Amino acid sequence: MDKLLRIFKIKDLRNKVFFILGILVVFRIASAIPIPSVDAVRLKAFFEDNQLFSLISVFTGGGLSSLSIVMLGLGPYITGSIIMQLLTMIFPSLEEIYKYGGEAGKAKFNQYSRMLTVPLALLQGYGFMLLLSRQGVLQPLNLMQWASSLIVVTAGAVLLMWLGELITEKNIGNGISILIFAGIMAGFPTALQRTKETFDYTQLFTYLGFAIVALIVIVGVVYLTEAQRNIPINYAKRVRGMKMYGGVSTYLPMRVNNAGVMPIIFALSILLFPGMIANFFAASNISFVANVANFLNGFIQNSYFYSASYFILVVVFTYFYTAITFDPKSISENIQKQGGYIPGIRPGLATTQFLYHLLNRITLVGAVFLGVIAVMPNIVQGFTGITSFSVGGTSILIVVSVVLEVMKQMDAQISMYEY
Repeated sequence: MDKLLRIFKIKDLRNKVFFILGILVVFRIASAIPIPSVDAVRLKAFFEDNQLFSLISVFTGGGLSSLSIVMLGLGPYITGSIIMQLLTMIFPSLEEIYKYGGEAGKAKFNQYSRMLTVPLALLQGYGFMLLLSRQGVLQPLNLMQWASSLIVVTAGAVLLMWLGELITEKNIGNGISILIFAGIMAGFPTALQRTKETFDYTQLFTYLGFAIVALIVIVGVVYLTEAQRNIPINYAKRVRGMKMYGGVSTYLPMRVNNAGVMPIIFALSILLFPGMIANFFAASNISFVANVANFLNGFIQNSYFYSASYFILVVVFTYFYTAITFDPKSISENIQKQGGYIPGIRPGLATTQFLYHLLNRITLVGAVFLGVIAVMPNIVQGFTGITSFSVGGTSILIVVSVVLEVMKQMDAQISMYEY
């Protein structure tokens, strides 16, 4: 409470908080404006029967489940960022811009991601609308209606990308994460209402067990989000003129979860594409192609295959994202240039190999943890049979991570103003 009072006493911080709250209001209003020709009854039935699309809807702030003008959420921008980061491994010139171009290089790289967002939004918007029209959710549209709807949903995706960047500029958390957080929290009252309507007193102990599992998940998320391995670093003494410098000891923090919630968001973006492609060909005039597409679509919707794919993709993307954000080679070079060394490890190549070995072991714990959290709803539903209000492990992870990040950013801002 003391920190909250201090935040609102500092005019600049207070303005930042109100600005972000205003943007969240704009986001929630936009997510309540539907595109034309939607059959609300069939739309509700479709999302109740489709697990993957229900989960994707969470990340669009509920915009997809109501087919709003921001139905795509931040999906196209996130997918564009994934593609650009994958391209850095193929094209050395892109890697040089991203890793060694400084702030100007990162700004240029981000601009490419923004430009890629527009064609991806058009593609994803067309895929979603085609799928939903075949399910009878969207009424038949003529060419002009198709074009206008696609332009609107693409503009909605670009609008959210811009709003997210405006939030990030205020240095109170990551804009993308905060928008997704707002969407998750907006769906919480509806989930509570649905649980109240379907409450069964005979399953009281099951509900208690569910609450305990939810609490354990929250504690686990906080613990492993904050967990880090401290690597000791000593600096040799150096004589400059008549003075001696160095001789101090410090440590290099290596977090268990370097990637945050990004691997889960990446995995969801990738899981979406096979189902969309299968639905494209499901209505093909060639019977063999249509049969194969329907078989693949049914296979993707299988809960066991879905859970296994989701878990594996989260683990893979955790290693991928960690490799981008934490480079042992450059860290080793920086330590050596500053006259530092890890006790018992030779500077240079030996230090790089030691950091790689340690990073792989620590990341394994974080990757498996993220994977288990991602498939937690399926595990809980399998044991308890409760489907009305499942433990959204992914949602809990995002909510807790965003709250912790915002708290740290606010602490840093308050400390800066005090100094």
